[in-house]
Parts: sequence; C-alpha cells; structure tokens
Amino acid sequence: MEWIHDHLKQAPEIALFLSLAFGYWIGQIQFGKFQLGGVAGSLLVAVIVSQLGVSVDAGVKSILFALFIYAVGFESGPGFFRSLGRQSVKEIILAVVLAVSGLATVVILARLFDLDKGLAAGVAAGGLTQSAIIGTAGDALTKMGLSPDEVHRLQANVAIGYAVTYVFGSFGAIIVCVNILPWFMGRGIRDDAVAAEAAMNKGQTVLGVGQTLALPGLVGRLFRVDQGAGKTVAQIEDANREDPVTVERVKRKGRIIDISADLALEHDDTALVVGRRAGMVAAAAQLGPEVQSATGMDLIMQTRDVALTNPAYAGRTIADIREATAQNIRHGIYVPQIHRAGTPVAMTPDAIVERGDVVTLYGSEQDIKRVSKVIGDVILPSDKTDFVFHGLGLVVGLLIGLVVVRISGIPLTLGAGGGALLSGLIFGWIRSGHQTMGNMPTGAVQLLKDIGLAGFVAAVGLSSGLQAVQTIRESGLTIFLVGVIVTIVPLLITMVFGRYVLRYDNVAVFAGALSGSRSANPAFGEVLNKAENAVPTVPFAITYALANVFLTLLGPLIVAFA
Repeated sequence: MEWIHDHLKQAPEIALFLSLAFGYWIGQIQFGKFQLGGVAGSLLVAVIVSQLGVSVDAGVKSILFALFIYAVGFESGPGFFRSLGRQSVKEIILAVVLAVSGLATVVILARLFDLDKGLAAGVAAGGLTQSAIIGTAGDALTKMGLSPDEVHRLQANVAIGYAVTYVFGSFGAIIVCVNILPWFMGRGIRDDAVAAEAAMNKGQTVLGVGQTLALPGLVGRLFRVDQGAGKTVAQIEDANREDPVTVERVKRKGRIIDISADLALEHDDTALVVGRRAGMVAAAAQLGPEVQSATGMDLIMQTRDVALTNPAYAGRTIADIREATAQNIRHGIYVPQIHRAGTPVAMTPDAIVERGDVVTLYGSEQDIKRVSKVIGDVILPSDKTDFVFHGLGLVVGLLIGLVVVRISGIPLTLGAGGGALLSGLIFGWIRSGHQTMGNMPTGAVQLLKDIGLAGFVAAVGLSSGLQAVQTIRESGLTIFLVGVIVTIVPLLITMVFGRYVLRYDNVAVFAGALSGSRSANPAFGEVLNKAENAVPTVPFAITYALANVFLTLLGPLIVAFA
C-alpha cells in the first residue's frame, strides 16, 4: 500500500486516469434498470483513491471543465440562439423554482438541526454544487457586525459544510436527472432525444455512423436503349422535370462517346442515368430494360457542402432558382438537402434560400466544381481542428469568466465555466454562418466533452474526497445527511413543478433543463451520454446561465434568514 501511495503522490495524473478507467468500468454495471454511468463512476472511484492522500492541482480541474463546456457550447451554438425568445420562458421559470426551493430547504433544515449561518451556507454551496455561494456568503458574514473571531469561525464552517456535501451534491444530481426523472416520466432519455431531434430536423432522417438508407433518394442505373432510340439526351432529361435524371454516360458499339444535349440515342446503346428515384422509374419506361453492368461505365459521384455566398441566389425560392438557372449550369447536379444554422431546410419548391445556407451538392467531380464556383465556397471535409479559431474562443471565454459585476455589494460572475460556455455558443454560431473557418471534427468535439467532463469530475473527487470523509468521521453524519436532503429535495420539487405546471413532456429536454437549473455539470454530462445527441444542450445552456446568477445570490440570503 505504501508503494502505491508513493507512486501516486509522485505522479498524481496516474490517479486521475485510474479513476477514469475504473469509474467507466463500474459505470457500465447494471443493477436492474439502474446504471451508475461513467461520470458518476469516475467520481466514486476518485473519492476512494483520494483516501490515499492523492490530489490533483486545481488548475487541471479548471482546464478540463473549460474544454468540456466550451465544446458543448460550440456544438449547440446555432440551436441555442435560434431557441431564444418566448419559448425560453419555461427554462427561466424552472431555474427560479429550483433556486427558491433550494433556499427554502436550506433555511428550514438549518433551523431544524440548529446549524449556524456558516454551516448552512456551506451546505448550500456543496449540496447545490455552486461554489460561488462560498464567496457571497463569506462576504455577507463580514457585514453582520460580528467580532473578527466569530466571522473567522463562521467562514471556516462554510468551508467545512461545503467539503462534506459537495461530493454527494454532484452524485445525487446525476441520480435524479439520469435515473429518477426518466422513471418519473415513464420514458427513456435516448428515445425522447431521438424524437426531439427528428422534430428539429423537420422529419428528415438523420443517419448515424455506418448507417445508410435501403432506398436512397439518389440512384444510378444502366439501361439498354430500346424504345428510347431516336430520343435526344435533352428529351430524356426534360421529360422528368419534377424528379430530374441526368444521362451521364453513353456507350455505343463498345466505345464511350461524348455526350451533348442534342445527342440522339440509338438502339442497343448503353446509357448510365443518375437521378432521383421517382424520375428513374419514369426514365426506365422511356429508355428500355435495365442491365446489371457494362465495362467502362462506372462513374464516381461526390457529395460536397457549399456555403452559399452569391447574393444572386439569396432570398429566392428553390423553384425560382431551379427555373431561372440555365440547363448547362445545373446539368448533373442534385441538391439532397440544405442546412441553415445547423438545421435542415424543408426541401419544398417554395422554401426560401438565404445567404450563409449550407447547400449539399451531389454529382460528378466536374459538375460539382462548375456549380460550386457559381454558388459560393466549398466546405472541404477535414480531420483537422482550426486551433486558431478555437484557441481564441477559449481565451475569450476565460476572459469573460474573469468579469465581476457587483449588485448591492454582491459579486456576480459567470466564472470560467460560464464564460467558456457563452464563448462556445457564440463561436459555434459564428461557425454556422462561416463554414470555411472554425472546423472541429465531430470526433474531436466528442473527445473534448468526454475527457473534459470525466476528468473534471475525477479531479473534484480527488481534491475533495479525503477532506469530506475526514470531516464526516469527526462531526458525524448530520451535516452529510442534511446535504443529501439539500441536494435531492429541490430537484424533486422542481421536477414535479416542471412536469405538471410547466408541462415538460420530453425527458431529454427536461433532463437538460433540470441539470442546468442546478448548475449540475456532471449530471448534464451523463444526460448527454444517455441522449447520444445534442438535444439536452440548449435547455441546459439557458438554465445553467440563470442558475449561475440565482444560486450565487443565495449566499447572502441564507446568511440573512438561516
């Protein structure tokens, strides 16, 4: 045991990754329908490892959390700013309800268990995982006209209450948001996240990694010309304007021939036709029987995203653009989808295209090159992250976190986490309108979220676990149990209020909003893991920003009423 202790003291980073490895392993174990999850598992293991006297520098914790919350904001920036407005009222009310119920719970318990003002504030800071309460409560204590010794004693009790209750404050929020809430609602987070994503995508199918449609909308077919003999390429293509097809290659008497609009097809020609499925069915009736293969008729097709920058196309409908664009420009090009700020645009004839929209083009390489020059800038897929853009984003976020605003002497600040979240939202929104900069591959975003959150939680357990356990041994379980109640009761009250008064009916959205209203970052991370998409992020971002203000204000209020 001494050997392990010495090595972990010498290299505390080993303790961090040990907590992650065993934490995620424990988190995979299921107890009936209950599963701890990797984040809560990492916290539990980190508390155990901390008993060896191993801790991680607080700067590591700050860096990991900044990476996590910035990545979350960047991924959700477009959807967040689009969601602001009257539809955000529910999230505002939810954050207020949790703050008020948290204040009432702490004050009532402080009087029932005869906790002094310092312990009461510390329990609130730890049980509600809002460290800023330590500062606001400590400042309020200095203004009560007490002796310096008494102020010092009460401020020390703030730290004690915080240390004892903080670990379960994180753990309990995970249990409520990830396990109790879905049971209470009678549905799973993942199922509702999928449903919400489908609604946001306006019914369009979103494919995951390795998934393809059994009946794709765009297809290629080979036909042996029979009844189509004598028809020109233009006649074949013009006959299917609603569901267009394109004659891409023609093979005549064993030789590939050049194609032009006025080329007349001959009997027994082999024609490669590409286009929409409905149009392909009609083309088969015009051309002749389908053939399985033909030497030299293979053609590589590409899919490319292009950011619309040409003002000539902005503000016009899809039908108008299609009719007004010359045949020689649009030949061989198909537009399977258009995205605006990360959300699909319904592909109806009267849908209006705006500057900055991302237009997905499908066609041969030469056709895409020709059309993309007219539309705007090609967004080339890349595995590289634009560190200039995102490094600046993190700097801006951390600088925002340093800003302190005082209202009636109470210091209010977003902190590093809130600043990084706000910056991530802004930079994600900027990226949505300027797709040629700020690239961050999906895998990179996911890695930042995973290692950032789990590492942050493990660092919390390593830094607070030993002191928490020692304090419980010295002072008994009373403070710890009070902290459990402070953690659980406001969440349950807010959960019931949100379900029956605010009428939340989507578990994924509700879980994001509930975890944000408690500024419960570990719980939110586990909610994201369960959802497997970004649906919970927007409600979390709104309530989290409000919680940082509302819960911080609880410090002086608890000192006044406890």
